[in-house]
Amino acid sequence: MQTKFKRRAFSLPVAFSETMNARSGNMLTRKVPVGLVSLAPYMALVVLSLKKQIEISPYTVAKLETYEAQEGNPFRDGTDPSLSVGLDGKIGITNDFTVDFTINPDFGQVEADPSEVNLTAFESFFEERRPFFIEGRSITNFRITRGGSPFSRDNLFYSRRIGRHPFASPDVDGNLDEYADVPRNTTILGAVKLTGKTQNGLNIGVMESLTANEYADVYRDGDSSSEIVEPMTNYFLMSAQQEANDGNTIIGGMATATNRFIDDTSLNELVDNAYTGGLNFEQYWQDRTYYLRANVVFSQINGSQKAIQTQQESSRRFYQRPDNNYTTYDPTRTSLSGHGGHLQVGKSGNSGWRYEAWLTWRSPGLELNDMGFNRQGDVIMEVLWAGYRYANPIGAFRNLNLNFNQWTGWDFGGTKTFSGGNVNLNGQLKNYWFIGGGLNVEGEDISNTFLRGGPAMKNPGGFNYHMFINSDNRQQITVSANHSQFWGFENAAHNQNYGVSVRFRPNDAMLFSLRPSYNKRNSELQYLTTLEDNGENKYIFGEIDQITTSLTLRMDYVLSPELTIQYYGSPFISSVDYSDPKVITDPKADNFEDRFNRDLSFTNEDFENDRDFSFRQFRSNLVLRWEYRPGSLIFLVWNQGRTGIDGGNGEFDLGTDINALINVKPENVFLVKFSYLLGS
Repeated sequence: MQTKFKRRAFSLPVAFSETMNARSGNMLTRKVPVGLVSLAPYMALVVLSLKKQIEISPYTVAKLETYEAQEGNPFRDGTDPSLSVGLDGKIGITNDFTVDFTINPDFGQVEADPSEVNLTAFESFFEERRPFFIEGRSITNFRITRGGSPFSRDNLFYSRRIGRHPFASPDVDGNLDEYADVPRNTTILGAVKLTGKTQNGLNIGVMESLTANEYADVYRDGDSSSEIVEPMTNYFLMSAQQEANDGNTIIGGMATATNRFIDDTSLNELVDNAYTGGLNFEQYWQDRTYYLRANVVFSQINGSQKAIQTQQESSRRFYQRPDNNYTTYDPTRTSLSGHGGHLQVGKSGNSGWRYEAWLTWRSPGLELNDMGFNRQGDVIMEVLWAGYRYANPIGAFRNLNLNFNQWTGWDFGGTKTFSGGNVNLNGQLKNYWFIGGGLNVEGEDISNTFLRGGPAMKNPGGFNYHMFINSDNRQQITVSANHSQFWGFENAAHNQNYGVSVRFRPNDAMLFSLRPSYNKRNSELQYLTTLEDNGENKYIFGEIDQITTSLTLRMDYVLSPELTIQYYGSPFISSVDYSDPKVITDPKADNFEDRFNRDLSFTNEDFENDRDFSFRQFRSNLVLRWEYRPGSLIFLVWNQGRTGIDGGNGEFDLGTDINALINVKPENVFLVKFSYLLGS
């Protein structure tokens, strides 16, 4: 510890009290009674030199999986025991920079993803829950578009790519006594991350991760073998962001690299390497009231002809569309590049008028999904937003917000693909409840993805309303409810959604929450398949009636600062009933009914009934966490899952569906994870 004195050395006539870091034992600060300091004629400036923080936590995981045995399947005998070891660590290089690293990490105590039935052409986005990737992620975040649009999740880094489910799956036929055991996730051999911020306002983040070759065990004709389903892959990220002008000017950038070591032709649909980069700029004026934000991103992927052809045909671009006259579909390509970006200007504030305008785009060739996330390319979108905030009480409200939105989208061929607008009103009542709602209107759109590689399709617009109410969140019991409905023009669709949330906190140590939801969806056109008839593609759609309901229960109980219990359970049911199959004949006809034909004489008679189904799933997670000494942990975990898919009429019957879900044989995972902090 070094001590510097102003004017001359002086011993304060007060007692210092030391505050120690309970985890590392490092001295953090010295507290001086303020009243006594004010009496002293001189001030002592104390500069502390912190020791470097070093924490090494080896761990071991014992796991037992139980499930219903499958006769004849050598990989499903009813139990799968396993034992693994790994290492977590943290090194405080300086007071400002920290290195986190992990070897063979296990995330068995992490909550499962929510259930869903995805009938779209696009990938679902799931939140990251693994601690290693959550900590310090603000500097590894490069979101392209802000706000709540469908493009707001696009990011140069989507950590769920690391350790993902393997890409490939062996070709086996259970009817021929062929079986495969595919790992649920790719093994992360190791990962290291450097994050921190200098005294001059420079944020830095660097991450490196390596995943293993992953193999599936295969049984065919009495012989056992293994087949590769995911290649060894290296993921690298580097990010920097400089703050200047008292934080009113921010300049930054990020670069990522994904390199796969592919040496098997069964994986030739994967790109060999993918590189992305981005630059961002933010400028604020007048106490951050006015702002300008801009960023631009680029991507480059390289691989075999098959890999790049697969990328051209993906739902993010559909280069093969027969009416696509502004991009080139080339099956011989071995690379693909693209760009995107966002420009935003506006005014913020706690009261009065607020407004902003922004423009965002994704070129057809933009591809971020090897290490990042982008849902769709080939889009340009503008948004105008204006809102007025009453910060002081008005009528029954403590505060009130009114805002208006307008948006329009185009593809890179210049076609206007969508448009719409809405008005929203929300605020806090004087009894501390919140209420709000809004009305949206969507114009007719032209979709380049609706026919899954076919020509562009004109779809009716529609309108919807939404509303919500939340009770006073300071109370022991908090209740909220939301409801929305959508009506498509020309009777093309009708959707309803209802949700409730109840939170109960009987004391500071315990919290319960319960969230039931109900969604009913009807649409005249739901994609079913593409068939070939006399050398011509036929795009088959049907009317869909889908009812989805779920119930999410959470419980957190803090028995002591060292001992906690968490529970998560969620039954999920979705019934899908198809009817009235039809083939698209004139996708851009003026009248909705003229765009399809109900004559499906060339299809199988059982075509319609074979597609109805009911999907039922239950996921639960019970975790007991005990920090038996500072930094050393024991996790006791019980995961249970039940998943059943039944064909039939697709009709929803809550009692029948619950009984069917209960009768599904469960899959259990019992896990004990023991970690020990070696030192600091």
